[in-house]
Amino acid sequence: MQTIQKAAVKSLSALYTQPFSDTDFQVNQTKEEFEGDYTVVLFSLLKKTGQAPAALGEQLGNAMVADHPELFTGYNIIKGFLNLNIADSFWLQLLQENYADPKFGIQAFNGKKVMVEYSSPNTNKPLHLGHLRNNFLGWSVAEILKANGYDVFKSCIVNDRGIHICKSMIAWESFAGGATPESTGMKGDHFVGEYYVKFNDAYKAEIKGLVTGGMEEKLAEKEAPIMKSTQAMLLDWEAGKPEVIDLWKKMNNWVYAGFDETYKNIGSDFDKIYYESNTYLLGKKIVAEGLRKGVFVQDEDNSVWIDLTNDGLDRKIVQRKDGTSVYITQDIGLAQQKYEEYGIDQSIYVIGDEQNYHMKVLKLIAEKLELPNAENIFHLSYGMVELPTGKMKSREGTVVDADDLLTEMIKVSGNTTIQKLEETGKLKEFASEELDELYKTIGLGGLKFFLLRVDPKKKMIFNPEESIDVHGFTGPFIQYTHARIKSILRKEPLANETVQHSTLLPLEKELLVSLEQFELVLIQAAKELNPSALAIYIFNLAKSFNSFYTVHSIANAENAEKKQLRLQLAVMVSNVLKTGMRLLGINVPERM
Repeated sequence: MQTIQKAAVKSLSALYTQPFSDTDFQVNQTKEEFEGDYTVVLFSLLKKTGQAPAALGEQLGNAMVADHPELFTGYNIIKGFLNLNIADSFWLQLLQENYADPKFGIQAFNGKKVMVEYSSPNTNKPLHLGHLRNNFLGWSVAEILKANGYDVFKSCIVNDRGIHICKSMIAWESFAGGATPESTGMKGDHFVGEYYVKFNDAYKAEIKGLVTGGMEEKLAEKEAPIMKSTQAMLLDWEAGKPEVIDLWKKMNNWVYAGFDETYKNIGSDFDKIYYESNTYLLGKKIVAEGLRKGVFVQDEDNSVWIDLTNDGLDRKIVQRKDGTSVYITQDIGLAQQKYEEYGIDQSIYVIGDEQNYHMKVLKLIAEKLELPNAENIFHLSYGMVELPTGKMKSREGTVVDADDLLTEMIKVSGNTTIQKLEETGKLKEFASEELDELYKTIGLGGLKFFLLRVDPKKKMIFNPEESIDVHGFTGPFIQYTHARIKSILRKEPLANETVQHSTLLPLEKELLVSLEQFELVLIQAAKELNPSALAIYIFNLAKSFNSFYTVHSIANAENAEKKQLRLQLAVMVSNVLKTGMRLLGINVPERM
């Protein structure tokens, strides 16, 4: 497309003796129902050229074919669309230059620095299905940006302080009897998460008791003893009370060990981990400065607010009346800290769409405080993952635990893989440890692809069985295609020969057209911060290869040159599939 745009710009400038650029018009792949490979959309050029669509198409089509006979073999015009036929020699040259390059489509460093923040768990519960979409989305966006030449820093903010953390701490003190993850044999984040659920069970029971005794429900929610104890603990924590701090550190360390294990299993990593217990202090300092500058106001009860009604929002509290901070406080501090430490050009926050308002407020506050590069704060908002039964609620213990889900995915993929290997007679080729790794690769690949194939802005319903169907719109389908190609290449070694004169058959050309678009798909995915664009592309590429291979033999090709051409096609497809899946965080097996 870029080559065609340059050619069109050159011909247009010569025809009409005025400057043109590639932003003056669009080039698209020609629709299947029309003859041609690529189409120049003429409508946006009519005013500038002073031509009618048909006349412009004839003039531009003739000029492009005459100026670039090595690229174009002909054209046709349908209404305002100039459909161009691309010479086979162009596609063959593309193949010769790139089929063996495992970095095809990857851009050089562009000098821009970006931070992508994702995961952002609370230390009162383990990671769940919603966290998985967040982690997979953030990690993949970071890798896609890297592939487009950005210097990317992956970060995570751990919400390790606040009233929700104190709830787990109070419940442990009240109900644990000294139990620990070690004494119970439980993973640390699961262990602490159980006490978060226990707190809410006890809280509901106390509210019910107070209401039964004649108290209004709203007042009962405030007066419940376990909640008042939790609020007192938060004050003690901010005051640095030693025994509270010791308990907080102990329970958080249990959770961190659990998080680390989960992150390792799902392939999520970070260049920098921030902790709210540190960033909130900088946030409180910035709030104090903003108060002196008049950005914030203090109410009579000493709480600190910002009035954003003139900006179409609302009043927002940034510090409670007792001096304790809220979520936005640490976010303000972290926004400044990121720029001070890394000098980033853009700060991307991967956060669910239920926080859309919060993120609008954060960006607006940062701009009013004149924090560095505040205008380049960007919220990558994504829809929630729901179950067929509806939304998940962590406080009620109804979430789908990330560890349990991954275990189940590996188990199901193992059963499916064994059945497929038995059908093909390949089961005996794998040692037991190889099979275990294959099950994990397929199970995790199915999970990641299913959660990434949907546009981030859309809500989605997770279906585990559908996600590992090797015949569906799934990661395992692509993994199987890659393994199939590798099997072909093991049987038919590639010779170091140049293919220059072969006439391309329709399915061969279709594959090359798709491969040529890989770079533009990566650019699109980065521009939109949308891994689903890449997921859809590599699925369609895998589907095209399977259609091609069903019709055209490689081992028994018509002649030696055709055989080499198809082997080169197979190598290039396998490289692009592997790169594309890697950018989604998914491994592709050599055998399957």
